[in-house]
Amino acid sequence: MRGPAGFFLCSLLLVAPHCTEVAAQDVQPDPKTPCANWMGGAPGYPGHNGLPGRDGKDGKDGQKGEKGEEGVQGPKGDQGEIGVLGQEGPRGFPGYPGQKGEKGEGAFVYRSAFSVGLTERAPHPNVPIRFSKIFYNEQSHYDASTGKFLCSIPGMYYFAYHLTVYLTDVKVSLYKKDKAVIFTYDQFQKNNVDQASGSVLLHLSTGDEVWLQVYGEGDNNGVYADNINDSTFMGFLLYPDLDVN
Repeated sequence: MRGPAGFFLCSLLLVAPHCTEVAAQDVQPDPKTPCANWMGGAPGYPGHNGLPGRDGKDGKDGQKGEKGEEGVQGPKGDQGEIGVLGQEGPRGFPGYPGQKGEKGEGAFVYRSAFSVGLTERAPHPNVPIRFSKIFYNEQSHYDASTGKFLCSIPGMYYFAYHLTVYLTDVKVSLYKKDKAVIFTYDQFQKNNVDQASGSVLLHLSTGDEVWLQVYGEGDNNGVYADNINDSTFMGFLLYPDLDVN
């Protein structure tokens, strides 16, 4: 170890600690130094991709864009259902009067009526009672000489009689064409004046006769009349038949 070889070895040992101290002081040695080339290793492999980061906050709304062009009109839709009926509107003003119409034909009024009273006492039985006191007989449809009403206008008639009863009982009947229609009987009360009455609706044809008479023999003819007591007979047309011209 003596000689030149020993001197070279000793120099190398002195230089080595100095290079180690310099490497300790510099974290990243200059690659140009001989020590860096001597101490650096081979390049490593690329690392793996990291995890995706979180979503960022929403940005601010942008400015309103310009109005676009009007589109093409679509097809007509189906008709909808009828709506609910609305409330009644206010009443309108009265209209103007219309023009006067043409004069119509006058309607003919059919009249037939009579009202008569008795003037004699105790009329004869089984014959028409002749009521000769005339209260009304304008159409002359009642004949005072016979005591009968003669129908000149076919239709519905009303007849009535009101009799004073005195001295004896009364039984009378109203006749139409020789047939008794209704009967009325009243029993006389002694020392008293009584009343008997009757009424009926009859349909008559032209030429029909109606009258009042005492029914039976003379025992029931207490029909009475004087200046303060009347016995009356009356009748009138209610309405004519529709086919009357």
